Amino acid sequence: MSLQPAAFGGRDVRAVSSAEAADRVSNGTGGAAGAARSRAGGAPTLVLAAHGTRSAAGERTLAELAAVIRRQRPGRRVELAYLEISRPLLRDVLPAVPGPVVVVPLLLAGGYHVRVDLPAVLAAHRPDALMAAPLGPHGLLTSALARGLGRAGLRRTDAVILGATGSSDPSALADVRAAAHRLAVRLGRPVTAAFASAGTPTPAEALERLRSGPARRVAVASYVLAPGFFHGRLLAAGADLVTDPLGADPDVASLVWNRYDEAALTPRAATA
Repeated sequence: MSLQPAAFGGRDVRAVSSAEAADRVSNGTGGAAGAARSRAGGAPTLVLAAHGTRSAAGERTLAELAAVIRRQRPGRRVELAYLEISRPLLRDVLPAVPGPVVVVPLLLAGGYHVRVDLPAVLAAHRPDALMAAPLGPHGLLTSALARGLGRAGLRRTDAVILGATGSSDPSALADVRAAAHRLAVRLGRPVTAAFASAGTPTPAEALERLRSGPARRVAVASYVLAPGFFHGRLLAAGADLVTDPLGADPDVASLVWNRYDEAALTPRAATA
């Protein structure tokens, strides 16, 4: 689901190109100078930008993840906000946070939200904020996925699907396929990327294809952060086992701080 122009206080975000918005967000009011101000003002506040969900269990899981993130660096200010649906909304949280800010998307792949929605929100409501990269693909996510499969009872002879939400953006699908490749290397067997919404194959299509092969069972590694609509689709696909969402895994929390450090500590060249 994409944010509509009305979600930005009446401002038509279509008037802000993704490149323009990204430049304004990344460079604040001067790129390297903005990074220097962040260092001078102390550790920036970490603002977690989740998509939003109608699932109460999903909101609880994201709150638990935020709590694990806070425990990893006691004394750092961490705020959880949402692009849409859930509260508080990112557009309301950003202006209320004093001092420098780093926004880390709680998104497992790139795509429209990362290229357009988030930069537009930051450009409209906190142009001095630094925006980190999305979480995936990354080796820490691979570790969390492998542990989840082990807890779910993965066998050496099982076929494996990496079940993701999907996107109409080819770059987001490529990120998921890269994550599937990482997991395949870790597990020492093929891993098929499948998509619960936009993107092919769907979990059902991937299952049908794998059922015709030698594997007697098919496992789905859930490449979602929290329970909700998309995890429900993975559960309903008919696999022999489906892992829990990544949730409040310590490696996911460590990855958030990794992305934060990349954004906060890497000098950025000022634009002309």
